Amino acid sequence: MNKPLRRIAIFCGLLILTLLLRDNYLQYVKADTLATDDDNRRVNIARYATPRGDIIVGDKAITGSVETTSGDYKYKRTWTDGAMWAPVTGYSSQAFGANQLEKLEDGILTGNDDRLFFRNTLDMITGKKKEGGSVVTTLNAAAQKAAYEGLGKKKGAVAAIDPATGKILALVSTPSYDPSKFAGASDKDAEAWSAVQKKNNPDDPMLNRALRETYPPGSTFKVVTAAAALENGVVSGIDDATKTPDPYQLPGTKTDLTNEHGECENANLRYALMVSCNTVFAKLADNVGNDKMIEQAQKFGYNNKELDTPVRASESVYPEDNDPQNAMDGIGQASNRATPLQMAMVASAVANDGKLMKPYMVDQLKAANLDTIETTEPQELSQAVSSETAQKLQEMMETVVNNPQGTGGKAKIDGVIVGGKTGTAQHGENNSEKPYAWFISYAKLADGSSPVAVAVVVEDGAANRDDISGGGLAGPIARDVMKAVIDSKK
Repeated sequence: MNKPLRRIAIFCGLLILTLLLRDNYLQYVKADTLATDDDNRRVNIARYATPRGDIIVGDKAITGSVETTSGDYKYKRTWTDGAMWAPVTGYSSQAFGANQLEKLEDGILTGNDDRLFFRNTLDMITGKKKEGGSVVTTLNAAAQKAAYEGLGKKKGAVAAIDPATGKILALVSTPSYDPSKFAGASDKDAEAWSAVQKKNNPDDPMLNRALRETYPPGSTFKVVTAAAALENGVVSGIDDATKTPDPYQLPGTKTDLTNEHGECENANLRYALMVSCNTVFAKLADNVGNDKMIEQAQKFGYNNKELDTPVRASESVYPEDNDPQNAMDGIGQASNRATPLQMAMVASAVANDGKLMKPYMVDQLKAANLDTIETTEPQELSQAVSSETAQKLQEMMETVVNNPQGTGGKAKIDGVIVGGKTGTAQHGENNSEKPYAWFISYAKLADGSSPVAVAVVVEDGAANRDDISGGGLAGPIARDVMKAVIDSKK
C-alpha cells in the first residue's frame, strides 16, 4: 500500500474507533443521565404514560391522576386541597417539571425506581400494566388544616414536629399555590405558572417559607440564649438574679438597649423570659461569648447546610460576630436568621428533655401492591442540652403561658401543659418595616409525653404596627395546631 492510501486508511480507522468510543460512552457511561434528563422529551412522555402513584397523609391520598384528551401525555397530576399541601408535595407538571417530594420520590411515584425492578419484571411477564408506588408521609391532616386556616390570608409559615421522633406533623406556607393549575402543558397552564412566579407576583407564593425562608427569630431565640447561659454556668438557677442593668449598654458601644415591658433590672431568668427582657438576654449572650453561643445554637440545628427532610431546608445561621452584634444576636436580631422549621426544632428539643431528633416528612415508601420498600427510622441529631437544663427551660416556657404577666397566654389549652415563647422580630433599616410575629411552643400531656412542638411566624402587612405581637398573632395559631394533634390521638 502506498503512503497516501496508508494515511487515509489510518485516518478512517481512527474515525471508526472514535465513533465506537463515543457510542459506548453514550450507551453505557451516560445512559442513565440521558434517560433521566428533563430535556429528553421521551422521559416526560414515559413519566405521564401511566397514572402516577400517590402521596399519602394518614390513610388518604392527597394526590391523583386524570386522563388527558390531547397531546403526548396520557395522564395529568391532580391534588386535593392543593394549596394547603403544596409546601409538602411540591408540584409535578408536564411542562415545568417537578420539585419537592414529587421530584425527590419520582422513581417510586412513576414505578421506575430500581427497588421496583422485580415487581416490574413480574408484572411484565404477567401482562399487568406498570404502576407507581406511594409515598406515605408523617403529616397530620388535622394539624395541617388548622395551620393553613389559622394563617388564612396572612403571609407566614407553620412547622410542627413530634419531639420524640422528629416526624413533621404540619408544614404550611402562605400565600400558597394550587399545583393542579399548571400540571398540564396547555396555554392555560402556562398562564397559571406565570401568575405565581415572583417576578409577576411580589408575594412569591411558590416560596416555601416553612423550609426555605429565614427570618430574624426575635425573642423566640432567647430560649437558646437561656440554654447557653445555663449550660456554660453563666447562671445556675432560673430564679437567681442576673445582675443586669436597665438600660443595658451594648459592649464596646455607647448604645443603650431597652425593654418593651416589665421591670428587667437584675431580673431572674424565669421572669426575664416571661416578659421578654431584651437587656437580660443580650447581657447573657455577651457573657457566654460568641464562640459558645455558636456552639449552643449548632446543637439546636443552626449552621447546618444539609438538613434534608428529604426536601432540603435553608441553613439557619448564628454568625461569627463582634461583641455588640453577638449581644443582639442573642435576642434574635442582628445577623441571626432562622427558618420556622429550625425554631420548631428548638421547641422540640426542649420538650424532649434536650434530645433533638432529625425532622423528616416521609414515613414509608410503598410499591403499588402495598409492599413496604423503605421505612424511615427516627434519628437523633444531637443532645442539644442536658435533661436538667431542658427541664429548667420547660419551667420557664410554661411560665410564659401560664403566668398572668406572661406574653403567651393565648396558647393555653384546657387540661394540657403548654410551654411557649413569643417573639416580635424587627426588620428593615432602623426597624422601618413591620415586625415579624413569632411563637414557638410545645404541648405536654398528663402522662408527661409531648406529642407536638410548633413554630409559627406571621408577616402581617395588613395589621396595625402596634397590634403585631407573637402572642397576639402567632400564639392562637400554634394553640390550634397543638390541639389538632392532641385531639387526633384521642
